[in-house]
Amino acid sequence: DNWAFLYAQRLALKQELPLHVCFCLVPKFLDATIRHYGFMLKGLQEVTEECAELNIPFHLLLGYPKDVLPAFVVEHGVGGLVTDFSPLRLPRQWVEDIRERLPEDVPFAQVDAHNIVPCWVASPKQEYSARTIRGKIHAQLPEFLTEFPPVVCHPYPPSCPAEPIAWEACYSSLQVDRTVKEVEWATPGTAAGLAVLQSFIAERLKYFGSHRNDPNKEALSNLSPWFHFGQVSTQRAILEVQKQRGKYKESVDVFVEEAVVRRELAENFCYYNENYDSVQGAYDWAQTTLKLHAKDKRPFLYKLQELEQGTTHDPLWNAAQLQMVQEGKMHGFLRMYWAKKILEWTRSPEEALQFAIYLNDRYELDGRDPNGYVGKRCLWSICGIHDQGWTERAVFGKIRYMNYAGCKRKFDVGQFEHRYAP
Repeated sequence: DNWAFLYAQRLALKQELPLHVCFCLVPKFLDATIRHYGFMLKGLQEVTEECAELNIPFHLLLGYPKDVLPAFVVEHGVGGLVTDFSPLRLPRQWVEDIRERLPEDVPFAQVDAHNIVPCWVASPKQEYSARTIRGKIHAQLPEFLTEFPPVVCHPYPPSCPAEPIAWEACYSSLQVDRTVKEVEWATPGTAAGLAVLQSFIAERLKYFGSHRNDPNKEALSNLSPWFHFGQVSTQRAILEVQKQRGKYKESVDVFVEEAVVRRELAENFCYYNENYDSVQGAYDWAQTTLKLHAKDKRPFLYKLQELEQGTTHDPLWNAAQLQMVQEGKMHGFLRMYWAKKILEWTRSPEEALQFAIYLNDRYELDGRDPNGYVGKRCLWSICGIHDQGWTERAVFGKIRYMNYAGCKRKFDVGQFEHRYAP
């Protein structure tokens, strides 16, 4: 279920050439820890086995792409290179670095394999809100939301097989924090991810439309870790979920809105706004209101360490933070509350955003992702991105406010607090 892979195989078949798959394992990536790398590497072990069955060698190259990939291309006489897409700064830099170092006669193509409507096709500019991008995406879904053609067993064998991968050596090559442990509830890999998708459709989808904002109810898909690491395609999830539209129309429509429109809106923002992880990326109205209220007296001030350990005065906030630390996944509704309180309890909007991104990227399995920077977490909650101005109040200015009493009206706060009590 990968359009870049399918495109590469089609090129190879047309030219009657072997096909190689390479993954460049960088020693560190933003605030990723062994929790994230472990999930990714276990998924890649499954990819290695799948590729072997398809007669396609899989190479795990240790190091930054610019240092390992051009040499591989020359050494193996590679005739063309296909890569996938991420709108984030670092992966885009990797693509630029490769482009500069590839032999001139090697064509290089990029395929947006993880959005349904490719990012640069969905819109040629930064969109203001879900309202402005929704119609553009829905208009193009008939063209792009199609069944995947099959990957076939590759008929042209490579001249040299891939070297066996020393997975233990891969682990020890990483320069990452090993204190944030891997999680037990989420088994990495495509097979496990597809099983979660099937359980969502069978057990939780019917409640998704009505109960997705209640952290005590089992109503979410829980698929974001597999989406994030490319182990399950969003397109596959949408194709399967849409088969239930006759039974659960409301839930299916809401799922498509979140997994397609909102997700691709976040990608659009990161692709067209280079300040996607800073207050400078916010709209003028939001920057103005945050600046006006930057000196307002905060009701509480917490250091990063106090937030990280979940030792604030607010038991709901602490429970949400501890859920993220322990499970690598905070409930979607609570992510908004969590980030907004960080704005209220830190010295400045800049510090709030820095803390929120650090904690999100360090603990969430789906951190370091456009949806995390923009979505309902960091910039949406703290800087009003893709939102509108609300009634003015202290600290927040016109940024949408959330409080404990509001949460109590929505769900049984005590039940959730009890579940994650320190």
